[in-house]
Amino acid sequence: MKRTLLVVVCLLFAFVIQAQSADKKKKSDIKFKFSGFLKSDYFWDTRQTVSAREGHFLLYPAPVKEDPDGVDINSTPNFNFLSIQSRIRVDISGAKALNADITGKIEVDFFGQLNPNINLMRLRVAYINMNWGNTELRFGQDWIPMFITDCFPGTVSFNTGTPIQPFGRNPQIKLTQKFGKFKLIAVAMAQRDFADRGAMGPTSQYLRNSATPEFSLQMHYKSVNKEEGTAFIAGLGASYKTIKPQIETGTGYKTDEMLGGFKSIAFLKYQAKKLTFKLEGIYGQNIPDMLSIGGFLVSDSVDVVKGYVKYSTMQTMSFWTDIHTNGKKWQFGVFAGYTQNLGANEDMVGPVYGLGTNIADLYRVSPRAIFNAGKVRFALEFEYTVANYGATRNAKGVPTTITQANNLRSLFSVYYFF
Repeated sequence: MKRTLLVVVCLLFAFVIQAQSADKKKKSDIKFKFSGFLKSDYFWDTRQTVSAREGHFLLYPAPVKEDPDGVDINSTPNFNFLSIQSRIRVDISGAKALNADITGKIEVDFFGQLNPNINLMRLRVAYINMNWGNTELRFGQDWIPMFITDCFPGTVSFNTGTPIQPFGRNPQIKLTQKFGKFKLIAVAMAQRDFADRGAMGPTSQYLRNSATPEFSLQMHYKSVNKEEGTAFIAGLGASYKTIKPQIETGTGYKTDEMLGGFKSIAFLKYQAKKLTFKLEGIYGQNIPDMLSIGGFLVSDSVDVVKGYVKYSTMQTMSFWTDIHTNGKKWQFGVFAGYTQNLGANEDMVGPVYGLGTNIADLYRVSPRAIFNAGKVRFALEFEYTVANYGATRNAKGVPTTITQANNLRSLFSVYYFF
């Protein structure tokens, strides 16, 4: 009996050792790739700006603000030195599930969420990707559909052309189906760091209270010739979201009034051996969640006693182009773009909510020069932005009685890639 028990114990011990060995072997198949960069930005502005993180993420020049003597207070220049854009990325691969290759990515920077917590770590991207070859399914936080990772401005500035170029990263479910050189992309998206704006300020609650995510559908075409060093990428897409601006009126009554918003995009990129050309056009309704000007307004007062109102989206149009050389050591480029507030479909009878709703239109030109020395990069960019502010509005909410504000940002950046 004792001998039998000893044999069983030995067999169990051998089984445990073998299982641990197999488990270690499985774990060793998981691979981690660390990358990122250190970046220091040194910038100087000719006037005060509307921006985030102590001026680092520039949107547009602040409006003219005259003192009693008629002197523009916001014409005061300013500067800053910051390294908060430095970034760490971990790519994870090696796992399999449901016949799919499983990969993941997590990326952080030190941008913080608000000025008080600047320098603190912030989640940028975190997702799980399941790949069956021609079909991919992604769960997690990634770039918004309107930010095309194959075609975006190559600016030195972290704003990447915002508010002309859509910008943002939010939680989503993304399905990609490839058909040769074409791919169809469908996305259901929520909001987190980049959210709509209303009476409660910027918050994801407007979209969450609608009980429906934002839906997007895009078609991309991509042809790459690695031997020739050329590529052609083009695509178009559309998104639709519904928000509920409030669930309680100002007089304390429950309300279920919704507001829908449509947006569309078309883009192309042509990469030759020595030069790359990019072009993009955007039309959107109520799109401050992607840091574009515009929003929505109150268009009707249905019941004054109970506080019931109706809303109308403000429409925004934008387009930009970016051209740069493809040299390995030296690269020269220029970004140019324009955005305009087209107003609402209905007449305004109440407040206007959004981002830059007092701007009629805005344009930007940003020439740049980049020098690469191994893993170190030195970059210089001059970003000239002109915003036309309105002191009044017409019936559709478009700013009128224009006063122009302009800013020139001189930006010098140093990178170390790892």
